[in-house]
Amino acid sequence: MPNKNILLIEPPYKNKYPPLGLMKIAQYHGPNGKRDNVVFTKGITKELSRTAWDRLYITTLFSFEYKVISETIDAAIELVAGQTQRIFVGGIAASLMHERFLAEPKWRGIRFIRGLLNSAPAQALQLDEDDGDFYAGDITSKPIEDLVPDYSILDQIEYQYPVRDAYFAYASRGCIRTCHFCGVPKLEGAQRDATPLVQFVNDVDAIYGPKRDLILMDNNVVASTRFKEIIAEIRDLGFTPGAKLKRDHERTASLRRVDFNQGVDARILSKDPMYLRELSSICLSPLRIAFDHLGLKKPYEKSVRYAHEFGLNDLSNYMLYNFHDGPADLFERMYLNVRLNEELGIRIYSFPMRYQPTNLPDRSHVGAKWSRYFLRSFQIILQATHGVVSGEPEFYRLAFGSTPEEFVDILSLPHHMIFNRSFYERHEGRGEYEDYLVARATLSQSERDELLAFLSDRNPSEYRDGLGDLPLNIARVARYHIPLSKDVERDIRSLQKARRGGEATFDLRLTNEEIVEDSGLDETVTMKPSGRQAA
Repeated sequence: MPNKNILLIEPPYKNKYPPLGLMKIAQYHGPNGKRDNVVFTKGITKELSRTAWDRLYITTLFSFEYKVISETIDAAIELVAGQTQRIFVGGIAASLMHERFLAEPKWRGIRFIRGLLNSAPAQALQLDEDDGDFYAGDITSKPIEDLVPDYSILDQIEYQYPVRDAYFAYASRGCIRTCHFCGVPKLEGAQRDATPLVQFVNDVDAIYGPKRDLILMDNNVVASTRFKEIIAEIRDLGFTPGAKLKRDHERTASLRRVDFNQGVDARILSKDPMYLRELSSICLSPLRIAFDHLGLKKPYEKSVRYAHEFGLNDLSNYMLYNFHDGPADLFERMYLNVRLNEELGIRIYSFPMRYQPTNLPDRSHVGAKWSRYFLRSFQIILQATHGVVSGEPEFYRLAFGSTPEEFVDILSLPHHMIFNRSFYERHEGRGEYEDYLVARATLSQSERDELLAFLSDRNPSEYRDGLGDLPLNIARVARYHIPLSKDVERDIRSLQKARRGGEATFDLRLTNEEIVEDSGLDETVTMKPSGRQAA
């Protein structure tokens, strides 16, 4: 029976891509499907309580967004006056933390969906005719996972996704790897083919008109046995180098681009130049290559050289850190891009991605070779460039140093000195900065380790009160780490802003569409006393 009131909810976190799962559910319930009344919302507002909702679907993204997801679920329960059987929750966090969601007593009755909706709708949604679930008899329709996303629901909200004018597609699902840091094996399983791209794009065009870009969400497309066929499909769709799209309502044509947004596998790319030759035949921008640990240095560098050979000179790479690596490992990976940029005359941007266990509800994890203080220091360095590490030599060395030792020295600085580097290293704060360096130089390595443990085991607001627990020489250095007052910070920022026009600045040269989904730049490293903070 049509005309059911369906509410699709995305929690109010920041994210780059629209919620594909909800867009496909909208297609199932909407005018081309069950002809229900479908409403999409980003967050829950009071106005939504004016409608009697027959069913609510909530999507979830990263597991560390558990707090906002939890608040959204609680608000949804209020919307249906406690009738939890009307609520369905799915997506990444709900799959990776499935047992945690199920174990919450106040959410009893909610259907938490693990994985993809890739079986018949009634089966995938756990519908039961005996419980009075509408559409519980729908056991023959196409799986919701295979439906065309409903782009029209994006016009119902004010939030603007950085990537919007694109076909969001998969050429393959799953992955051949079983990396311990990755949630894909749990979410999607082994690698397999998806709906042919030509069919998918034609279906989107028929309903919503042509899109400018092609965003492929594949986890490891170069591992597909159909790799060459996939690239041929992309070419056949017109996504070749220099391709443009001009629609009837537009005055000028726009350059098109293809983006394998999850990155490609250097271990496979480096085996045969065929892979980069094929990728160079489409309007790929940027080429994203994962560089998750230093053990991948050889295949990564070989892949970059192949890319340059075939004219792919705009590159981006994901760099996992806070896993089994340490600051020196991360520095060497980042600095390799500087050397390759200098030698080959190419442009490589790195996106360091802080590892968090896929079942952890916050960002509290601290790797064995990192410290809470160093993780926050690194975040502060990245904030100036939206999480991007430039391979441009001058700015890289200024931000991160020229050696692993210099990098660690920068991470050890008081956070306000990192954030206001120019002020302290070259201007009014130079005297204080030099005094700090002299005081720090008096500490032995064991004393530096003790200082780092002190800074990592408490919040910055607690530094002043904890000084009495330290030996006098360490306390003298720790005083420099006490946060500045808001008034002082504001005065420093004003001085820096006033002189900014006369100093060299870093030109990011990246659009919001090229910047990664999430780097955790606005999040603090959550404090969880553990009795250990490694340097």
